[in-house]
Amino acid sequence: MATQICPYCKQDSFTWFIEDEKDLLTRWGCYNCSYTALENEKDEMEICQSCQTKTKIKLNDELRSYWWCSNCNTITNIASYV
Repeated sequence: MATQICPYCKQDSFTWFIEDEKDLLTRWGCYNCSYTALENEKDEMEICQSCQTKTKIKLNDELRSYWWCSNCNTITNIASYV
């Protein structure tokens, strides 16, 4: 499985695994900084405004929800849980 650029530490060490097949949850994790985020596969991918590809996914961590493009690594915050 190919690695991606981590949205937290910016290293090429971000990968995923299916955490809950029934609820369609995918866990993303970084081997470099241990950052983790969840993706709900029920959320549709969107077209990234920066690179014009349909590679933008919604990720949720313990502090925020955001859109992350796996092609160009653009991040767009959605909400803060503070």
